[in-house]
Amino acid sequence: MSAGRVTITDVARTAGVSVATVSKVINGRYGVAAATTERVQQVIDTLGYESSLVARSLRSHRTNVVGILVAEFEPFSTEILKGASAAIAGTGYELLAYSGGGRHGSEVGWEKRYLSRLSGTLIDGAVLVTPTVVDPDGGVPVVAIDPHTGPADMPTVDSDNLAGAVLAVEHLLALGHRRIGHLGGRPDLESSRLRELGYRQALQAAGVTVDPALVRVGGYASDTATGPARELLSLPERPTALFAANDTSALAAVEVALELGLRVPEDVSVVGFDNVPESALSRPPLTTVAQPMQRMGREAVELLLHLLDGSGEERATHVRLPTELVARASTRAI
Repeated sequence: MSAGRVTITDVARTAGVSVATVSKVINGRYGVAAATTERVQQVIDTLGYESSLVARSLRSHRTNVVGILVAEFEPFSTEILKGASAAIAGTGYELLAYSGGGRHGSEVGWEKRYLSRLSGTLIDGAVLVTPTVVDPDGGVPVVAIDPHTGPADMPTVDSDNLAGAVLAVEHLLALGHRRIGHLGGRPDLESSRLRELGYRQALQAAGVTVDPALVRVGGYASDTATGPARELLSLPERPTALFAANDTSALAAVEVALELGLRVPEDVSVVGFDNVPESALSRPPLTTVAQPMQRMGREAVELLLHLLDGSGEERATHVRLPTELVARASTRAI
């Protein structure tokens, strides 16, 4: 037997049958005795044989595999993947999670490259997590989660970023804070724009003037958020509270505060956005706005399977999910 990948020839040789017989068993075709089928299946299980996805697609033009494509694996996309994995169970489909190397910065058009590599031979459809291009035209059905520029013509799943940001700032206002800083996300993302808009709207509704000196771009990543957080917390009149556009930035701000000798929440309250698992494990546990990331993954896969099955049943092609505040120990009354 070959030392590498188990082949259909290996299965046939071990079972003492022809390759054609093994092929019939694999594809569920008639003409094979029950005892032979059982013997072949036992050999398949013992050897761990799996047919090639490429070979499967050449035979049937379907692989029964859907892809979840990400620019890089980070806390947000990892939670999305958990929900997608749960949704695929029992559907007859398999899930392929793919990143082309996680190049930092995630150049515009990564989803086009990924789809061109996978579609047609490896996957029947794809879920794109935060794609830069809203109409990638990859030749297979596609659903986007939280696309950079917001919902367009392609099926989309996202959460209510605007309402979530309002909840975060209203929480701080209710605690008596008026000098509230904002550590924004990436300027090219619609989610960032909506979260900053929610910050501004909540302050304006409370009669608090937005101070441009209290707004910085954090970039959604720890390494890009650390500098702006330090600038905000080093101001002569520093903010008494920070609303960060995601948990990664918020946790970076907490670290900066500690480095500067500030206590969280006694000297500065901090609120994040996302509710990634790390937010509950931080010291102190982070107050944040929860978006249902795993549910977003489930909804996207269900919508994609609906497209693949070609059902005539009408289904919304834009799903927006609610957000909610999760109050923990990183915020307190002023």
